[in-house]
Amino acid sequence: MRHFLALFILLSCLATFLPGCEPKEDLVQTAGSLTIEQDTVLFDTVFTTVGTVTKRLWVYNRNSGAVKTDVSLAGLAGGTYSLIINGDQATSASGVLIRGNDSMQVLVKAKLGPTGYTGAAKDFLVRDDLHFRTNGNDQLVRLIAYGQNAYFHRARIISGNVTWPTDKPHVIINKDTLIGNDLVPIGVYVLSGSTLNIPPGARIYCHAGATLQVDGTLLVGQGLNPPAGTEVPDSSASIVRFRGDRLEKFYDDIPGQWAGIIFSPNSSGNRISYTEIKNANFGVSILNYGPDADYTTPPDVTLENTTIRNISGSNPAYVSNNLPPGGIVSLSGRVTARNCLFTNCGEYAVLGVGQSAINLNFCTVANYTPSFNRKSSSLTFDGSKPDETGVILPLTVRVSNSIIWGSIEDELYWEGFADPRFNYTISINNSILRTKDYADNPSQFNNSGNTNQTNVADPKFKRTPLNAFNRFDYRLDTLSPASNRPRFGAVVATDLVNKTRDLTLPDLGAYERVNP
Repeated sequence: MRHFLALFILLSCLATFLPGCEPKEDLVQTAGSLTIEQDTVLFDTVFTTVGTVTKRLWVYNRNSGAVKTDVSLAGLAGGTYSLIINGDQATSASGVLIRGNDSMQVLVKAKLGPTGYTGAAKDFLVRDDLHFRTNGNDQLVRLIAYGQNAYFHRARIISGNVTWPTDKPHVIINKDTLIGNDLVPIGVYVLSGSTLNIPPGARIYCHAGATLQVDGTLLVGQGLNPPAGTEVPDSSASIVRFRGDRLEKFYDDIPGQWAGIIFSPNSSGNRISYTEIKNANFGVSILNYGPDADYTTPPDVTLENTTIRNISGSNPAYVSNNLPPGGIVSLSGRVTARNCLFTNCGEYAVLGVGQSAINLNFCTVANYTPSFNRKSSSLTFDGSKPDETGVILPLTVRVSNSIIWGSIEDELYWEGFADPRFNYTISINNSILRTKDYADNPSQFNNSGNTNQTNVADPKFKRTPLNAFNRFDYRLDTLSPASNRPRFGAVVATDLVNKTRDLTLPDLGAYERVNP
């Protein structure tokens, strides 16, 4: 017994120097490889010098024990690609431990610098390889980015008469710039007395928060004069397109990616034709207020054959100067719109405030806003705002041959409509209106002959969020109550896509009906 006790004490002492048992998943094994979720990390079109969204690559260790792996870029594309491996930015990492039945994440980002691409074709492809070496096993993930050269505009001041070329896209990026005593974020700034001409077919991509500000004159899509009846469909390469610069498919229809186009009190003679403006905080904003306001010759914009879609101030950090969001926002400006479509505008399709003059003819407002809980009326007018001296300003609204429809009961609203202090001139004729508050007395619109239809069951667009999930189509169905209506006033000879209109019994809205 005495010998047994001595042996027990000796073994107990030795046990204190032995390592504890390691969990099986922490024991590094010398065999086995990794499971990688994909063999290619693909970046959609990336502009040179503009970074992309970060892609996540998951790497799994399906083995019961731990493995160590070496991760490295092949370096085929210079510094185009960068990695973050387990939280550390690097181009390579050795002996990265992945426990058994665990995983790690590799973040990959592409940025195509101008070096090596100057003079290259407009479109190109940049490839690199991401290597994993685990227990002598080599595994490869391809990194591929489709690149595109572009003209970049950061705080670009336009002086004189300037025409942008269309051989490459244009990218607008805001940069803080000293204007007078103020530091102002500027993308493109058209000086008073100067003209920027953006020809048909131009592509304008705008970075987060970017603005195109016009003190002078903006001409967009001018010179595209197809013969009547020669259709210019929405897919036409001749249409000028403004959108955000995130070209991944996920961002195709997300509003609020850039700020918008701003016209100041000095601006005049602006025309926008055959253009699509989308995914902004506001499409066109006329800002004629404050001490610099000009109520005698206010700034003016004419829009023809133009679509404004996916507009919202849902990204408030991108909205400059706390501007109201909307398809068209007029603060004491003059707006004429013919053959225009407004859709998916999260706050307003058209907002007129102060001494605004709004004239819509053969326009379609189809503001279903499926991605927003919208409460504001698509067409909203507020003539209650006085000028600097306290005088109530006159507000004029004319809507003819149009469809004003959307997802809420009242798509038409006047602030203080019945208040005699406010100076409204309202003329709405031969239009289909979704309105509850103003449906009982159509004569209040000062129209000629009570030709409006209020609260019809449905204007019968071809594809809306009510009957489809995508590819919305706001042309008219054959049974639409907007078809073949007696003309009112000036009839625009062609529709939004340049299809010839029936001049005697035209269809309401931006589209002439498509025959079966």
